[in-house]
Amino acid sequence: MDFALLASGSKGNAFVVKSDTTLVLVDCGSTKKHLLASFSTLNIEREDLDAILITHDHSDHISQIHHFKDIPIFAPVEISDVEVMLVEPYEMMHIGDMDILPLALSHDAPHTVGYIFWQGNEKLCYITDTGYVSKKNQEYLKDADYYILEANHDVSMLMDSRRPQYVKARIYGDQGHLCNEDCASLLSEACSTNTKLVILAHLSQEANTRELALNVIKEALEKKKELKGLKIASAGQYEMIRKGLSDEKMDLGTCYSVIGME
Repeated sequence: MDFALLASGSKGNAFVVKSDTTLVLVDCGSTKKHLLASFSTLNIEREDLDAILITHDHSDHISQIHHFKDIPIFAPVEISDVEVMLVEPYEMMHIGDMDILPLALSHDAPHTVGYIFWQGNEKLCYITDTGYVSKKNQEYLKDADYYILEANHDVSMLMDSRRPQYVKARIYGDQGHLCNEDCASLLSEACSTNTKLVILAHLSQEANTRELALNVIKEALEKKKELKGLKIASAGQYEMIRKGLSDEKMDLGTCYSVIGME
């Protein structure tokens, strides 16, 4: 399974995942120029896509959806002027040789979902835009090979920011976004010796830093000695992080670390 995080944050979100025969785009935020440039870097064409999966209808996740209207679009809600096939949480989907399970998340957009992908013996979890992760979902997250998981904010930085109080409450609440510590706790329970890469996603540019998020998660995971060698990358808004696609290498971007190494 190959994949690339193309954009991640409040200005846009997009992720591609590729199996032996299937290519899927998760969310299509950002700008048309950035998405097409990212596709070019990966040597893929828009027409190569087998499906678009939408997590929810906030603009930073669907701003370019009209450029993909001729490709099958799966979403948890109806989207204006676009034909979609509705997905139901916990009902398995099959697209090409991928098995995909939508998970119900807790966010202030109706019916927000995350996705778990299986292909062959590999498992990938993609979870952003949620205020918390339920016990039910925590069970589904265990023992994945790859995680793309939200580490949106540092609580102190959020509370010290100049944002209005109601915005702070929204972000911090159960229908907002995961903080660094909650992300770390989830990964501590979910990661196993199977896990090869964790990508910290949807970081706030005002209430977090890539380095801070990385350090919090690394400190938590280093307590599990069996995770030595696990790679952790902290995503920038427009910095691509990928495994494979166009070549065989793993590109962790400019902010990353490896468990057990300084």
